Amino acid sequence: MARRRRGRPVHGWLLIDKPAGPTSAQVVAKVRWALDASKAGHAGTLDPAATGLLAVALGEATKTVPYVTDADKCYRFTVRWGARTATDDAEGAVIATSDARPAPGEIAAALAAFRGDILQIPPDVSAVKVEGERAYDLARAGETLELAARPLHVARLELVGTPDADTAVLEMECGKGGYVRAIARDLGAALGCHGHVTELRRLWAGPFDVADAIGLDEVDRLARTPDLDARLLGLEAGLGDLPCLPATPQGAARLRNGNPGLVLSSNVDYGDEAWASYEGAPVAIGVYRGGELHPTRVFRLDAD
Repeated sequence: MARRRRGRPVHGWLLIDKPAGPTSAQVVAKVRWALDASKAGHAGTLDPAATGLLAVALGEATKTVPYVTDADKCYRFTVRWGARTATDDAEGAVIATSDARPAPGEIAAALAAFRGDILQIPPDVSAVKVEGERAYDLARAGETLELAARPLHVARLELVGTPDADTAVLEMECGKGGYVRAIARDLGAALGCHGHVTELRRLWAGPFDVADAIGLDEVDRLARTPDLDARLLGLEAGLGDLPCLPATPQGAARLRNGNPGLVLSSNVDYGDEAWASYEGAPVAIGVYRGGELHPTRVFRLDAD
């Protein structure tokens, strides 16, 4: 007999304004405990030193995580000039220094080369896999890495301010797989002064904004109470711009069993991805084909 999963069948999203210090996994564990939830995950890791939006998915909402992970994100970050580190942030050892300091106009002009479709080499200390192993494990074991450049779309990269000659504050909107630390490293190289990230904050990711998030102190205060449940967003909140198609009663029943089901559509093209709802509840995600949704993910809101 299968062992029953511990916790309640909680389904939805809780947006957290992560502080510096805990790992993303530790934040998820705290949220799961506070809601007594049987299942939880997150959409996009933040390093321990980073702050800002961490979207935590509960229960069946974990099936929508890829739609947030793959969405554009926005970061505000501070770059310190004059030093390159082994990790491209303040946690690593300094491996190169420079006395040069760029003027604000030079920084602004250099940003143009980092906008649009670019190729970016991830930091050595990153989660990129090299022959099945994480780059950060290999780097910390002393191996010399030559990571391949990866395509990245940067929709916006702007200079927000220059608090002093040693630092600059920037904001970046980018697609999946972007490394802010690599931007700081490469920007410092382009300006001839080296650079690394000292502060990083995620402002939004896909449909979620840090302005709607709560802190871990609030999670602690409301733990195991209906007030914390009330802060949950519906699992469909993670589906962003994916169109919603109402299912017929028979269609909903078929979709719940993993079969193509009849849906009502007015402007969805054949082959488009969409999600189906019935009586206000999400039923499935799938591909629209000739009046039916062919499910790829089925939501079971009674699952525990």
